[in-house]
Amino acid sequence: MPLTVLWDIDHTLIENCGVSKEIYAAAFTALAGLPPSAPVVTEGRTDRSIMADLFGRHHLQPPCWAAIEQALAEAAAAHASELRRRGYVLPGAREVLEALAGEPGAVSSVLTGNIAANARVKLGAFGLDVLVDLTVGAYGADCEDRSGLVPVARRRISAAYALPASVPVVLVGDTPRDVQAALANGDAVLAVASGSYSSDALHAAGARVVLPDLRDTARVLDVLRELARADAAA
Repeated sequence: MPLTVLWDIDHTLIENCGVSKEIYAAAFTALAGLPPSAPVVTEGRTDRSIMADLFGRHHLQPPCWAAIEQALAEAAAAHASELRRRGYVLPGAREVLEALAGEPGAVSSVLTGNIAANARVKLGAFGLDVLVDLTVGAYGADCEDRSGLVPVARRRISAAYALPASVPVVLVGDTPRDVQAALANGDAVLAVASGSYSSDALHAAGARVVLPDLRDTARVLDVLRELARADAAA
């Protein structure tokens, strides 16, 4: 079974330095006609969940999802240069993606709360989009609950790479929701304490393996292979 890895984006591969929340705020403003009165709450949730919560906290009925998705995509495109200016690739992320892209048979994609267009903007801002197969990823438009994204990605990977529908995957992310999404689907997870959650918090969420960051490429790849083997044998 090939090594199949699904990466979270924000605070796992890149640091957006607040631009992501500005994108949500801009999309809300465009749709609601007024700026949000409170900070946007993300915490590893999907765009569907984030925007529903944002409208709910303002006691407003959200528009149809198609309108929300379009507003999010337009806001991200408008903030792309600001993301390039303020954001950056987290230490080790590029090197690990490059190494995995060069590994025969490996499948590397994303499992992210961002809609597909915004995932491409965020990774493309730093040239990371060419290092993963975005066509088989799972995105914030696919399901409101992050755990529901795993079967979506697995189906796309199976179809594109002629792999079994039950192909085991390893998720990599920085929040308890990343951990819970993997565990809810019986998959392995590598948690990275590169965001706002500590190693202790990620362990408490159920992560067996937590690394402080992705700096040690060889170590990260070894851990991914070990998790994949254990998952396949389970």
